[in-house]
Amino acid sequence: MTNASGSAGARVRYITPDGERALRDELQYLWKIKRPEVTQAVREAAAQGDRSENAEYIYGKKQLREIDRRVRFLSKRLDELTVVDRLPEDQSRVYFGAWVTVEDEAGDEQRYRLVGADEFDLGKGYLSINAPLARALVGKHLDDEVSVKTPEGWKTVLITGIHYAATVS
Repeated sequence: MTNASGSAGARVRYITPDGERALRDELQYLWKIKRPEVTQAVREAAAQGDRSENAEYIYGKKQLREIDRRVRFLSKRLDELTVVDRLPEDQSRVYFGAWVTVEDEAGDEQRYRLVGADEFDLGKGYLSINAPLARALVGKHLDDEVSVKTPEGWKTVLITGIHYAATVS
């Protein structure tokens, strides 16, 4: 597995298999279900007559533009991403896809999974690999201390756990 730390300016384009599946599912939904529904609604609204003052028609056309924009973005983005579907050889270190438990100076623990920028969700504990904390954690071992500059100043955390979930190909 490649070390995903990169340089400070580089942005890796990794994604987990689950993240790729979610993007592909969204693309499929938009293209096969949502767009045909909106197209039909626009067709029906257009049949009502004057399109210049037809709110349903105007709104439907706007929806179609937004759907098409998102479909183009997802199609291009999926081509750019590298799916990381295997575990690193050295699982004693933090790499992309790892669940990492850290403890701050106050003794509070938080658990994060290092994921791609397209799938981060702090509510789920998914931390973007491009986030300063994630970049600082990559390559570190259990019981290593990591310092990260935050808007409030420097923050130091201790790595108290590293876990990799088996991936499904």
